[in-house]
Amino acid sequence: MSSDPLAPLLELPGVADAADRARDALSAVHRHPANLRGWDKTATEASWRAGRSSAAIDGGSVELRRDGDFDDPVLAGSMRVAQALDGDALEQLTSVFRRAPAQAFARLHMLAAADLVDDPDQLGRPSASPGVAGRLDLLGQLITGATSAPAPVLAAVVHGELLGVAAFPTANGVVARAASRLVCTSTGLDPHNLGVPEVTWLRRHDEYRKLSAAFADGSPDGVGGWIVLCCEALEAGAAEARSIADAARAG
Repeated sequence: MSSDPLAPLLELPGVADAADRARDALSAVHRHPANLRGWDKTATEASWRAGRSSAAIDGGSVELRRDGDFDDPVLAGSMRVAQALDGDALEQLTSVFRRAPAQAFARLHMLAAADLVDDPDQLGRPSASPGVAGRLDLLGQLITGATSAPAPVLAAVVHGELLGVAAFPTANGVVARAASRLVCTSTGLDPHNLGVPEVTWLRRHDEYRKLSAAFADGSPDGVGGWIVLCCEALEAGAAEARSIADAARAG
């Protein structure tokens, strides 16, 4: 019997194949000619698309002001997170995530929720609800080496757990989707953060909500369905990244 807590997930219908497709798609887009040397530009465009889509999933605006500021607090927080997942800031945050995931979660929440709370002391502080601390500790163990499950599966589990446990009083959606991205960068699945899975989660919003709730319930069908959805979003996010790269090369 495997001691890897996520190993049984690979036996769920469709999970292993979906994870392989996501991995292959992201690997291929990193080999795109525009991404061999100019990935910094395509990654920045991807982070902006991701930030706007992530905000929209949670009901935020997608309108960007000419002066670069944001009137909507959900969008403002999501775009701060997007900036932290780009360039040198991404490298720093990924380094923290690898060794101290809880610190990275707290940082993401501080960025995402800065305009959503009245008390600044709430920023970066996990919910005090029963069970939250233990679940976050288990997530930290998985992220720092307690599983050898494929990166797309781990990304889906981290994403789903942060949503399901409602780790923070606010902005859990933006934090969970950003944490999924950090799994992708820290494991080498998407080291430059080129993919944009948020576009698919937004397009399939009803399914996203339904399956995230099913994951939280813990049934095999619910867990498997959520992981497959997340892997499909990563695969489609690679296609979005390819469109960005094609436009960059054409330009």
